[in-house]
Amino acid sequence: MRADGGSGILAIRLSICCATAPGAMLARMNAKKPGQTLRFLRRGAPVTLPDVPSDRTLLEVLREDLHLSATKEGCGEGDCGACTVVLGEAVNGRLTYKAINSCIRLAHSVDGMAVFTAEDISAPSGELHPAQEAMVQCHGSQCGFCTPGFVMSLFGMYQNAKDGKGITRELAQADLSGNLCRCTGYRPILDAAQQMGALPLPAGCGVDEAATVTALHELKKKPAADTPYLRPTTLSALLQARAAHPQAQVVAGTTDVGLWVTKMHKHFPQVLDVTAARELQRVESYPHHIAIGAAVTLTEAFAALVKERPQLVNFSQRFAGLPVRNSGTLGGNVANGSPIGDSMPLLIALGASVVLMRWKKSRAGGEIAHRELRLEDLYTGYRTNVMRPDELLCWIKVPQPTGHALEKVYKISKRFDDDISAVCLAIQMTVKGGVVQQISIGAGGVAATPARARQTEAALLGQAWNEDTVMAATAALRAEFQPISDMRASAGYRQTVLGNLLRRFWLESQGQQAINLESLKTLEALS
Repeated sequence: MRADGGSGILAIRLSICCATAPGAMLARMNAKKPGQTLRFLRRGAPVTLPDVPSDRTLLEVLREDLHLSATKEGCGEGDCGACTVVLGEAVNGRLTYKAINSCIRLAHSVDGMAVFTAEDISAPSGELHPAQEAMVQCHGSQCGFCTPGFVMSLFGMYQNAKDGKGITRELAQADLSGNLCRCTGYRPILDAAQQMGALPLPAGCGVDEAATVTALHELKKKPAADTPYLRPTTLSALLQARAAHPQAQVVAGTTDVGLWVTKMHKHFPQVLDVTAARELQRVESYPHHIAIGAAVTLTEAFAALVKERPQLVNFSQRFAGLPVRNSGTLGGNVANGSPIGDSMPLLIALGASVVLMRWKKSRAGGEIAHRELRLEDLYTGYRTNVMRPDELLCWIKVPQPTGHALEKVYKISKRFDDDISAVCLAIQMTVKGGVVQQISIGAGGVAATPARARQTEAALLGQAWNEDTVMAATAALRAEFQPISDMRASAGYRQTVLGNLLRRFWLESQGQQAINLESLKTLEALS
């Protein structure tokens, strides 16, 4: 299956030793498990692989089954971006492009899609794609290990920007935040992002979108029943599959479940994927709320939230790197219930609720039953919740902004980009006549679950919005939670930062903006 032009990255006139698969990957390869047929497009032609296990990753398929060694494994957990590939999917007759991490993406989740790797974008003659040529001309590669991932992120930007035109420095920094490089210092890579749009596209490098969309339609097949990897295309079929397989591992973008596979070496003989259910792929707008389906990616979900609340744009870009946001879903993040999941504190502060659904048998054969509850009431403990074995989280309902409430969310992490929070605090507050009339606070990283700071809310509600009130509420917030110490932060640091963030919120409400790092622009972003 190797391209005639050779490895797209080796063709960048670099001498790179291909990384061998780590021992953990080899051990997983040798464990024979029942599988099913996987089909996707590569270079416009269908690829069919029989007997692919339900928990095999896309990276394993590319490197070990198809011998496409340009796609690297770096971290194996979606942090470094060395394994980045681009997925193409037909949406409303158009081809959409998403850069994703192949190391934590289950292979069967790309069934019926187009997959682009670093070995697929150069011309058959060997001429380089502008994303590759720009890296050469701008000296964007040194050791070369991370380069295939950067090239594919650049390729995704190139396609989404219509031949790479109009890519700003700021956009490049945001879209490349999921790719890490330990050699170049990023400046030449950012130069390449801006320069590739000015380079000619060699014959044979471009994507024939019309032909690809046609081929994707031809590749579609009727979802099979009782296979190891279930991916129903309707909500009713999804809920019936859940009722029939309550022990199946439910997945969406697998940005967390993928780590259970690559790092904890878990095996899932039965997987239920929610992302193909058409009803759950939508964001629906209503007079008083928006409803975000469980199959909506984090990228699309945050776009919907930012549309209503522009102040969330920086937070949305700091929610992991773009490849993770392109795979992960908001519904998956909420259902997973990690205490350091960043979306939950924000949604709790905004007053969000979740809709749980299941298939209920009836005389007519069956019907969908549902119940709705506040998001903070979903969790019962560390990664545990109130959902029945046959229930799925299907919708997240977020109230529309009122226009007079102050809303802020703060993320504290060791790295500014592409890092997990040590502490996350979100606040929604309404002040009238100098008095706090409404207050909602969500906190992450300080308890076994994402939590609502009810005691602190009580200390603020009905009080004058002044420094004395804030000092009392700060003490209440620090006392309300008993966080643990771990690799990201000590318990004492977390408690101190919680109070400091509330004080920052107070200072910003008084017009002080320079205290926020997000208000600063680096010379790189401005150039």
